[in-house]
Amino acid sequence: MDSGKVATIISNGIATIEFFHPQSNSLPGTLLRNLAQEIENAGKNPDAKVIVIKSGGEKTFCAGASFDELISISDLETGKKFFSGFAAVINAIRKAPKFVIARVQGKAVGGGVGIASAADYTLATEAASVKLSELNVGIGPFVVGPAVDRKVGKASFAALTINASEWFSAEWAREKGMYANVYPSINELDKAVEELAIKLSNSNPEAMMMLKKVFWEGAENWDALLAERAEMSGKLVLSEFTRNFIEKFKQGVR
Repeated sequence: MDSGKVATIISNGIATIEFFHPQSNSLPGTLLRNLAQEIENAGKNPDAKVIVIKSGGEKTFCAGASFDELISISDLETGKKFFSGFAAVINAIRKAPKFVIARVQGKAVGGGVGIASAADYTLATEAASVKLSELNVGIGPFVVGPAVDRKVGKASFAALTINASEWFSAEWAREKGMYANVYPSINELDKAVEELAIKLSNSNPEAMMMLKKVFWEGAENWDALLAERAEMSGKLVLSEFTRNFIEKFKQGVR
């Protein structure tokens, strides 16, 4: 359980993919690769008409990159491989020939914001504030940036990136287009997600596939783009600034 888990359940045309990690649903490399693979598998499975991505627990949707793994990175290739995991998840969502709904029940940080932005339709609770904290660590939201920028626009993406220590409310995320709607409670969120997923599971799969292509026009180069971004992050995580920050973090928790 310490390394987290990803599980998929397909029922009545709905593929529900749930990830969990005991450290606030943070994402180590193995979990990222498993999540990307499960999304890809659901996209190919004829029994799945729509995909729902959710996380376990109630407080945090996703805390972003695993700090334990970030601390362990000691060379460029390892850093690039780690950040490529986020690229794999975003590209799996982009390439899935089915609509992907994200259920965001709590706070989203870094890569979690990337998942919420990459999904075709995201529903959240009022507690689901967002933050791109990468600049505080000494890197930047390079890999998730294209997904966030595409969903909320350049100005809002810049605001999230520059104000790296600030939480932006769920209502802000709704106003900017990251969330389609927000709900007062998890129960109300789950009801809305279920209702939408059922409707989509009964819709014309060919029409949805064609619409998905339309929605993602202009992102055909993301395999190469996000690979380049992963290398940028992999290089910066080795910088003196970032290493010093990580060292201070280690001293603070040990």
